[in-house]
Amino acid sequence: MHDLKWIRDNPDQFDAALKRRGAPPAAADIIARDAERRRLQTEFQAVQSRRNEASKLIGQAKAKGQDASALMAEVAQLKERTSVLEAEERTAGEALDAYLATFPNMPAADVPEGPDSAHNIEVRRIGEPRKFSFKPKQHFELGEALGLMDFERAAKLSGARFVVLSGAIARLERALASFMLDLHTRANDYTEIAPPFLVRSETAFGTGNLPKFADDLFRTTTDYWLIPTAEMPVTNLVADEILDEDVLPLRYTAFTPCFRAEAGAAGRDTRGMIRQHQFSKVELVSIAHPDQSNEEHERMTACAEDVLKRLELPFRTVVLCTGDMGFSARKTYDIEVWLPGQDAYREISSCSNCGDFQARRMKARFRRKGEKGTQFVHTLNGSGLAVGRTLIAVVENYQNEDGSITVPGALRPFMDGLERIAPRARG
Repeated sequence: MHDLKWIRDNPDQFDAALKRRGAPPAAADIIARDAERRRLQTEFQAVQSRRNEASKLIGQAKAKGQDASALMAEVAQLKERTSVLEAEERTAGEALDAYLATFPNMPAADVPEGPDSAHNIEVRRIGEPRKFSFKPKQHFELGEALGLMDFERAAKLSGARFVVLSGAIARLERALASFMLDLHTRANDYTEIAPPFLVRSETAFGTGNLPKFADDLFRTTTDYWLIPTAEMPVTNLVADEILDEDVLPLRYTAFTPCFRAEAGAAGRDTRGMIRQHQFSKVELVSIAHPDQSNEEHERMTACAEDVLKRLELPFRTVVLCTGDMGFSARKTYDIEVWLPGQDAYREISSCSNCGDFQARRMKARFRRKGEKGTQFVHTLNGSGLAVGRTLIAVVENYQNEDGSITVPGALRPFMDGLERIAPRARG
């Protein structure tokens, strides 16, 4: 959500920010809608003031034995007019709020400009892709050959874009989640949260998922929404709250299933686990002081990168351009892991600084020491990491020519020391 007063004072800057995101100018339209709402509000206050004044005059006239019928008729008319104006002002305000909610966050000044991912800029590249003595396979080829990834049975149960994992691969996924949670809570100072997986519409609105992205979500018949990421419930933990400055930053991590309709992904990544309706993720969320959110963004990205470093998986980090950023973000780093089966880097984490954009929608504020007024907090979120995609990266990068998978050293304590996932013996 955007600050109306700031838009009134800086219309050109607002339109310039929209232009950077590939959107047409809207400041004049917003200001006009706001002016009409304020006109109705001013007229309501004037009518209400006259109504109160006339009511007093009625009392005075009656006390003097004078005829107050004209004043009484005026008060009746004013009462009717206040009811009309109150309804019109409320409708105009709600319409303006709904209109404002459709505009994306303004990009930070240092975000590169461009219409799509081709204009993202690589920040760093860590690790060298492994040189194989054989043609590396994709994860679904390896998993199916091992008998531990079953897409056919998943389709029988639920349709396309689902998988059934079993045996050591299922355990490997659980090991990855435990490894990430332990790293973030023990080394990176995050507090583990176990949030609900079903949320109300207000919660989805708070993080910017509604109303714009309703088609990307799954909705129950009882009007709950299945979370597309733990960002949604965890960020909203501070909704409608005023925090003390001393508690910032708050850092949370959560391991949850995630549910996405993938409405705009028809024909993309139809094989395997890259793009599914249900997947698991370890999420990172920070509620930060505005003066520290840029620093917190760099820290969060480094925490996500640390997972890949400890798993010894090659990756690169890119800063997204204005046309490739998410709706709520003011700046985003994508971390892309190397997948030898695809001979490409693929996204495994997005770490975003949302500034006060989500906080305004959630009404999440803090109070500086010694001050009476409040300010909006800054919110940040990132994958630390997408567990399913990390599983894909491990399977592909640690594959052997015989189809087995070497278990990374960092994960062996979570796998009872298992060093290799081997093909099942055929009887």
